[in-house]
Amino acid sequence: MGKDLDINNKIQTYIQNLSQPLHPIQKEIIAYNETLGDIKRMQISVSQCHFLHLMIKTCNAKNILEIGTFTGLSTLSMSLALSDEGSIIALDKNLETNKIALDSLNDIKKENILFDIVFIDADKTNYTNYYESVIQLIKKDGLIIIDNVLWHGEVADENNNEKFTNIIKEFNTHVKNDNRVEQIILPIGDGLTVCRKL
Repeated sequence: MGKDLDINNKIQTYIQNLSQPLHPIQKEIIAYNETLGDIKRMQISVSQCHFLHLMIKTCNAKNILEIGTFTGLSTLSMSLALSDEGSIIALDKNLETNKIALDSLNDIKKENILFDIVFIDADKTNYTNYYESVIQLIKKDGLIIIDNVLWHGEVADENNNEKFTNIIKEFNTHVKNDNRVEQIILPIGDGLTVCRKL
């Protein structure tokens, strides 16, 4: 039986060299994030930029919701794939706006907006809350894509009971047991779960 390849820096560079070139502003955001110290880890990976872009093109997505933007790399990557009729609603993530993000989701529900794709990359403690809110806002066959579901590989360690590791483990189990979707975890970046609403 085949197994997934361990992606080291050499292979990652090879992949990036043979992938779609990044937009100049994507490169600018990545360069800026490099100056931010340890929090630069909140940036999505280049492979995730390409994946999100391709998903939107392939699905011909028109309405996208993003929960968690950091410095906007994922927002830009998705918006570059949208047609002229497309739109993105992006809810920012930080300690002050976490509650606002959940309140905003409730406001969106009242407007009966349905989305083709939702991308979740916000505070991990609210992952299940975000997921449960957006599943009602997704069209049939729409996608919910969630970042950081492999949590630096720590979720695979049964003996790791660190707070955020456990939060992600519990979230992953919650999604796996949800019969409203079919889902797969992809080892891209820090792990992406892709759910299709049934």
